[in-house]
Amino acid sequence: MSTTLLLAIIFINLAMVLYTIGVWAERIQKKLKWWHLWFFWSGLVCDTIGTMAMAEVGGALFKFNFHGITGMTAILLMLFHSIWATLVLIRKDEKRIGTFHRFSIFVWIVWMIPMIGGMLLGAKV
Repeated sequence: MSTTLLLAIIFINLAMVLYTIGVWAERIQKKLKWWHLWFFWSGLVCDTIGTMAMAEVGGALFKFNFHGITGMTAILLMLFHSIWATLVLIRKDEKRIGTFHRFSIFVWIVWMIPMIGGMLLGAKV
């Protein structure tokens, strides 16, 4: 196994752990908090690093297939999710602070599609 592939696997799995902690902690608490942002942003950074490493191993950053489309959609949603969560907390929007977890769960589910698909099919879909 190449070093790049090993790093990709480590970062992708670290992203899964961090992002899952942030999303599910927010869901359980039913209130967006500042510390959740750390997990959202850290998960996004780790996922991006892992994806870039996987692209180096696979020879292309984006492939127009199911895994490529769902993966790009997931990263873009994670970015939007993290930015929006940051804005909600900065603006102290109490209504959205209390309901933001609904969007977080949606993004997490979408993100899990390429995550699980990549693991099961070796990202060859």
